[in-house]
Amino acid sequence: MDTKSGNFPFFPVKVTVHVLRFCLVIYCLCLKFCVSCLFSVEAENGSEFKAHMFSSSSELLQKLQEKWSSVKKKPYPAMYSSIFGGIILDPAMMVIPIDDHMVHRGHGVFDTAIILNGYLYELDVHLDRFLRSAVSARISSPFPRSTLRSILVQLTAASQCKKGTLRFWLTAGPGDFLLSPAGCPTSAFYAVVIDDDFSQCKEGVKVITSSIPMKPRLFATVKNVNYLPNVLAKMEAEDKGASASIWIDEDGYVAEGPNVNVAFITHDKELVLPFFDKILSGCTAKRLLELAPKLVEQGRLKSVKTANLTVDEAKGAAEMMYVGSTLPLLAITVWDEQPIGDGNVGELTMALSDLLWEDMVAGPETQRHCVSYDQ
Repeated sequence: MDTKSGNFPFFPVKVTVHVLRFCLVIYCLCLKFCVSCLFSVEAENGSEFKAHMFSSSSELLQKLQEKWSSVKKKPYPAMYSSIFGGIILDPAMMVIPIDDHMVHRGHGVFDTAIILNGYLYELDVHLDRFLRSAVSARISSPFPRSTLRSILVQLTAASQCKKGTLRFWLTAGPGDFLLSPAGCPTSAFYAVVIDDDFSQCKEGVKVITSSIPMKPRLFATVKNVNYLPNVLAKMEAEDKGASASIWIDEDGYVAEGPNVNVAFITHDKELVLPFFDKILSGCTAKRLLELAPKLVEQGRLKSVKTANLTVDEAKGAAEMMYVGSTLPLLAITVWDEQPIGDGNVGELTMALSDLLWEDMVAGPETQRHCVSYDQ
C-alpha cells in the first residue's frame, strides 16, 4: 500500500460487497451469541432467586411499616375501608384485598373532592355524580348516601389535612377472581385523604391531539376506574414534550383531555365547552358554566354555551383551557405546535379562573362544607 503518496489499492465493487456481507454475518453471529449469553445469565440468576416467605403476620406488618418509618410527612394521612369497618391512620395498613373486583376486573367507580383551607369544596356535587356512576356500573352502595357523606367528612377531620384531595371508591367488593361479581358478599367503599399543596394555575401548557382512541360513550360518561386509555394518552403527550392531550370523537369534534374538560374563548368572546353527551360531566366545568355569566354581565364575555367544535374551529379559538378540580383552569397556549391565539395565557382565561378560585376559597355554603377538625 502506497501510504506516502496517499494512494490506496482499489478493490472491485463485487469484492467489497462480499467483504461487507461477510462482516455483517460475523457481526450478527457475535450479537446473537452475546444476547444468548445475557439471557442465559439472567435465567441462571432468576433460577437462583428465592422468594421470602413471611412466617407471621407480625413480621409482615413490620415490613410494611418499614417503608413509612422514615417518611416525615404522610402523603395519605387517613383512609376509610368498609372492609375494615373504620378509619385507618397508619399508611402501612392502607390496603385493599387483592380479590376485590376493582383490582382484577376494574369493576369500580370513583370520584374526588377538593379540601381547601379546611373546607370540602363541592362535596355533594361529586357525591351525586359518584352514585350515578355506581348505578351505571351496577354497583350498590353498602351505605345510604347520608352515611357515605358522614364518613367522608369524618375522614377529612381525622386526617387533619386542610389542603388536598379526598378520593373515594365504590367497588363490587372482594370475593373471588371470577368475572361476575355474583360471588362477592357485599360491595366495598374506600376513601383516602391525599395531602396536596395545589395552587391556582397561571402558566400556559402545550398539548397534542391524542392518537389513543377515546372511550366509547357508555364508559366515557361514567367515572370508572378503567383509566388505561387516559394513562396512555398522558404518556403519549409527555413523550412528545407536551403536558397532556386532547381527544377528538368519532365525528371529528373536540371531546376532552385525559382527566379534564376543555373550554374555549372564541374571537367573538364566547365561552364554549363541548357537549357532555359523549364525555364525563365535569363538576368544575359545570360550575364554570354557572359562574361565567358574571363576565357576560360585566360586558367582558358575549355569551356562555355548550356546542360541538371541530378541530379547526377549536385551534382557531382566541383562548383555550383545561378545566379541572385542582387547576381550576389551565391555559393551553400551544396545540400540536400551533399557537392558540397569540400563544399567551389569555386575559379571559385568567378572569374565569379567578371566578372559580374565589368560589373555592370563599364561595357560598352550598358549595363549601366546613370541616370540624376538633371533633
